[in-house]
This record gives sequence, structure tokens and C-alpha cells, in this order.
Amino acid sequence: MSQYRHSLAAARETLTAIEPLEAPLSRLADAVLAALVSGRKLMLCGNGGSSSDAAHIAAEFVCRFVGDRRPYPALALGVDGGLLTAIGNDYDFHDAFARQVRAFGQPGDVFIGISSSGKSRNILSAIEEAKRLGMVTVALLGRDGGFTKDAADIELIVPGDTTARIQEAQKFLLHVMCEIVEEKLPRE
Repeated sequence: MSQYRHSLAAARETLTAIEPLEAPLSRLADAVLAALVSGRKLMLCGNGGSSSDAAHIAAEFVCRFVGDRRPYPALALGVDGGLLTAIGNDYDFHDAFARQVRAFGQPGDVFIGISSSGKSRNILSAIEEAKRLGMVTVALLGRDGGFTKDAADIELIVPGDTTARIQEAQKFLLHVMCEIVEEKLPRE
């Protein structure tokens, strides 16, 4: 079997494995919609490729996903290299996102932490800080959820052993969430 066909089969298997996540995905979409229509914001973060996915989804809300509409507040916490390195240097990299959550988060905001392993201490710290502030917390995890499992109000765990397939399924879930929310957002 070619690598292409092997990867395609693995992607199908991973997408089939996330079918049970419809209910938590619906809760996530409801939470994001409620926050945005009430003047609150969405905050997302991750490490590496997950950071890029967080930035991508924040852009979908500030710009648009499909249809024309007003912008909605969404922040990706991994995009400011100066801020991340200052926090890492002056405090600890484990605080890289939690410190930003503390600075920008408010009760009623939604925080989404993305980790393909579930073993990112800075994601867990950010979830804990967001909870302390009264934000709705979401963990989008992979594998078995790692030590971040059960830390958030809403949890979506993509099972599997291949980081690329997990990230693809996580992005699929985030895109579906965008579709659900954007359809219901006020246009003006």
C-alpha cells in the first residue's frame, strides 16, 4: 500500500473515531455562540502546529468563516513571540498562556486549549487559570487526553497515535464548530 493510501485510510479511521464527539462539540458551539453574542470573547492556544490552528480559528471569527458578517473578538495566545519569550524568560514557559489568560480573560469568555498529546503543562495551567477567572474552559486533546483529561468544562479527545491524523481531526472539529456558530451569529 502506498503512503498516500495508508494515510488516507488512517485519516478515515480517525474521523470515524470522533463520531461520538458530536455532543461535546455541540456544547462547545453553544458556549462560543453565547459568549460572542453577549459581548465576550474566544481565546485559544496551543503549541507548535496547535498554535497555528488556534491562530487560524481566531482569524475565522475576527475576519469571517464563510459568510459576510461583523467581526467577533477572538485571540490566539501563541502569536506574539516577544510576549511568549518574555514570560518564558521572566517566569516560566509553563506560564506562557496562563499569564495571558489572566491579563485578558473575563468571566463568560471561552478558552480553548489545544494539545495533540494532552501533555502540555502550559495548556493545563491556562485551563486552570481560565477556570479560576470564571471562563468556560475547553480542552481539545489527542491520544488518551494525557494529564489534561478531565481538567476542562468541555472536553473533546481525538483518539489515535499519529499526531498528524489527530491534528487533522482537531481542525475538522474546529471548522465544524465555526460552521455551527457562524450560521447563528448576528450579521451586524
